[in-house]
Amino acid sequence: MDTNRLGIMPEPKLSKESEHNLVFKPITLDSLSEIEPFLHRQCYRTCDFSIGGIYMWVDYFGYEYCISQDTLFIKGGEEDNLQNTAFAVPVGKLNLQESLPLLKEYCCRHNVPFILSAVPEPAALEIQQLYGCPITELPDWGDYLYNAVDLATLVGHRFNKKRNRVNKFKSTYPDYRYEMITSQNLPEITAFFETYKQEYQKDSLLFTYEESKVVQVLHEYEKLKFEGGALRVSGQIVAFSIGEVIGDTLIVHIEKARKEVAGVYEAINQFYSAQMAEKHPEVKYINREDDAGDAGLREAKLSYNPKTILKKYNIALNEYTL
Repeated sequence: MDTNRLGIMPEPKLSKESEHNLVFKPITLDSLSEIEPFLHRQCYRTCDFSIGGIYMWVDYFGYEYCISQDTLFIKGGEEDNLQNTAFAVPVGKLNLQESLPLLKEYCCRHNVPFILSAVPEPAALEIQQLYGCPITELPDWGDYLYNAVDLATLVGHRFNKKRNRVNKFKSTYPDYRYEMITSQNLPEITAFFETYKQEYQKDSLLFTYEESKVVQVLHEYEKLKFEGGALRVSGQIVAFSIGEVIGDTLIVHIEKARKEVAGVYEAINQFYSAQMAEKHPEVKYINREDDAGDAGLREAKLSYNPKTILKKYNIALNEYTL
């Protein structure tokens, strides 16, 4: 039938080039439901491919996203140089040989360097093998990955000190109580963190930003697919932890506690790890994220005997034919 005779104009067909053009848009609370399915289709285990890793740092790195050909593309600032535009490794239906040329076309059209940032090691090695390009490690941004059973049980000689600290907490505060974060206790946890911010200030723009996002997460907690636990002493909140499960990995995004309460950090770590491992038997690993170059954080994370550190890399692909 000739639809033109009926006054119905056929829909214009997009050219192959325009179909493949990437158009990025801001990441908002409402767009997370569109992004999340792609995060469960990858197995890098790094925090960058989680809702918390993206949403909590969306303003710091200026993240935007695009979904094209059933593949998620994310654009933001380079990990060690926010002024430079950089991209995450695409995840979804397209493989790297199919998705990376689309990013290079985007960079050519917009006259920006083609840089991949925070690239997980397996992807970085694959890209290096494909294109013969150098890869540059980002030592401050590697994620600490632990065996879930280690953090949940603290069994073995390696964890003697941690176990002793937890036992010290239990004996010093016999009325302690661990509980999941719910709508009922969320106001108390929010109030606890407001006090915490005032008492434990750090002279760091990075940590100031992180604290502002913790406030946002607590306000939006019931709209996010996070799970958290809290610890009480004498009925008062003294610690809480929040994370999410991606595949076989629990990614811990937030952990805050009163430092003067003996053994409280070790206690919330173990109680939360044990509770989440029991609730999610598929969880084999716990990612406690990077240390951002902070010496104190690095020492604390190493003291828990990580299984490995998930290395991340920068890759500049301007000069390479894809």
